[in-house]
Amino acid sequence: MGSEINLRSGTEEGGRGMKNKKKHEVIPGYVPNHTMSFGKGNSWKKRTLIAVATEGWVSYLWAIRRFGQIVPVNWEASGYDVQYTAMGFSIDDAYNLITKQALDLKVDWLVIIEDDVILPPNCFLKFLEWQKKGTCPVVSGIYYTKASPADPLVFRKRGNGAFTDWKPGDKVWCDGLPMGCLLIHTSLLRWMWDNAAPEYKATDGTVLHKVFETPQRIFIDPETGGIGTQSGTQDLFFFDQILKHKVLEKTGWKRVAKREYPFMCDTSIYCKHQCRMTGKMYP
Repeated sequence: MGSEINLRSGTEEGGRGMKNKKKHEVIPGYVPNHTMSFGKGNSWKKRTLIAVATEGWVSYLWAIRRFGQIVPVNWEASGYDVQYTAMGFSIDDAYNLITKQALDLKVDWLVIIEDDVILPPNCFLKFLEWQKKGTCPVVSGIYYTKASPADPLVFRKRGNGAFTDWKPGDKVWCDGLPMGCLLIHTSLLRWMWDNAAPEYKATDGTVLHKVFETPQRIFIDPETGGIGTQSGTQDLFFFDQILKHKVLEKTGWKRVAKREYPFMCDTSIYCKHQCRMTGKMYP
């Protein structure tokens, strides 16, 4: 089954069924049943947004794996890439711009890819399986830190390192994930944007909400009087906020919200983490 990348429209199309498409109907509010309907007459138009926050240059292998993905049949997705360093944006700005784009387009799902994560060829097929199931609003592939030895970027609780009690191919429930190969339902992003993310202006004047934020704090210890610092990454901070505000329950994902570890790492989506300066792959 053939596939093509439509550079003019910024969409990726796969196989048959692309004729006589109807305008995607948006149902207001959050729907508890997030399974997808595949009956006659349904349109895939703008159902998924694929976004990349990039420093402006990528490796040849990254480009081959990103644009050479096996495209599912009867599937269409919009693309949106943010070259954040050249535009003077921080990494937080880039992710918040991507969030704004997903919400403005009213897509159901957002796929985030980072510019140093090498995808397996069937990544989009795997994500489509999760979209069809509609049982989990957050699904990540697995990749490792750029270190020797490398640790898998999947977490249960904070301060205890990576979670390693799994075998390749396992579906691992967790409460912390990276952003480099991520599928997320936009109902979570919409709730955070509307209810828990303060408004601010990016460097170009674009009005955004701090759905994503890299935590950085300086404080005075009341017991010792010493100055302390606290910092983290925008990915774990985002998932902590989802749990803190009980966003899963409030957006209709009640079954998965009952889990101690409500986010999914599908280790069959096995990615490589690349050092772009040397080309070295981890692990």
